[in-house]
Amino acid sequence: MDLPPRGFSATEFRNRCQRAQDLMAQNDLAALLLTMQAEVQYYSGFLTRFWESPTRPWFVVMPQSGDPIAVIPTIGEPLMRQTWLDDLRTWQAPDYTDDGISLLANTLMEVTATGQRIGIADQMESHLRMPLASFRQLEHLLAPRQIVSDAGLTRQLRMVKSKAEIDKIRTAARIATTAFDRVPEIAQAKVPLSRVFRDFQRLCLDQGADWVPYLAGGAGQGGYDDVISPATDAPLLPGDVLMLDTGLVWDGYFCDFDRNFSVGRPSDQVLSAHVRLIEAVNAAFEIARPGTLISDLFHAMNTLVNPDNAGSGAGRLGHGLGLQLTEWPSVIANDHTPLLPGMVLTLEPGMTLPNGQIMVHEENIVVTGDAPEWLSAPQGPAIRVL
Repeated sequence: MDLPPRGFSATEFRNRCQRAQDLMAQNDLAALLLTMQAEVQYYSGFLTRFWESPTRPWFVVMPQSGDPIAVIPTIGEPLMRQTWLDDLRTWQAPDYTDDGISLLANTLMEVTATGQRIGIADQMESHLRMPLASFRQLEHLLAPRQIVSDAGLTRQLRMVKSKAEIDKIRTAARIATTAFDRVPEIAQAKVPLSRVFRDFQRLCLDQGADWVPYLAGGAGQGGYDDVISPATDAPLLPGDVLMLDTGLVWDGYFCDFDRNFSVGRPSDQVLSAHVRLIEAVNAAFEIARPGTLISDLFHAMNTLVNPDNAGSGAGRLGHGLGLQLTEWPSVIANDHTPLLPGMVLTLEPGMTLPNGQIMVHEENIVVTGDAPEWLSAPQGPAIRVL
């Protein structure tokens, strides 16, 4: 498999920052305070698994003009110096008395004037990623400056991917596609579901994934009960439907799609449900062009898999995808976001079968200036048989 270059050029990062600063000016924001992994990575290129530790906070300050400033624990300085950022300010962390808050406050006061507004992400898919006590201390130190909503501007920018970003997601999807093709090597009747989960993650790594932070799925007779429970040691049985749903990462970017497998000959009910799921995905794919609304995608799928309003209970039929496994927007009936070229989405219809079990299918696509493109190799209507 030919792989795209890792990382991004400094020019791409500068363009991201300039677009953010233009939106900051429109929203009367003198600075942005970035605290989440996806935000920090988007603007700086700082890629590490050290975010798994909840002990240390990490901050990047985006002034209304000029380059971002990293305010980070000293342990991260060598890696941050490999990014395009030059202004790094560090403290020895963890510090039980002042865990970087004074340093962060001084940095924010340096790039803003008294009474100005500092934006921070506060909408869906965001979190503070610092202790609430530290945040309150920061607000006190910055007063009368105000910390306010960032108006969703980083979310808005991240929604539309560059070609280089799309290439990374496509690479992740190709790796997962190959791993799914190898599932017959690891899954058959009498094999415990927990072993299938472990071995599938191994296949993803063998095929080139950097890591596999997400693997969900299920197995059951004629369908499955849910798609988020941990795998048990129960063996696969003839008549089971096995579903594996992976979010693996390549160079910081996720794919997120699933495949269904029948253990032995599938029932007519399972065959019919799988065909309908594929039809639903294809119906949404066909209309996924610039100007189409997210709600249009929802209705294109929902009318096929949920005509009696008795769906699978997932709450949505897809979502955005990129630096995070699930990003804004959600494919729901009341999201009227128009599609734009560069948006990467999952299409994920689910349905409840007459026996009470559920089945779900998911693909990854990118919206272009014309017809959409598959990022995951699309599954045909026939369910895979083990």
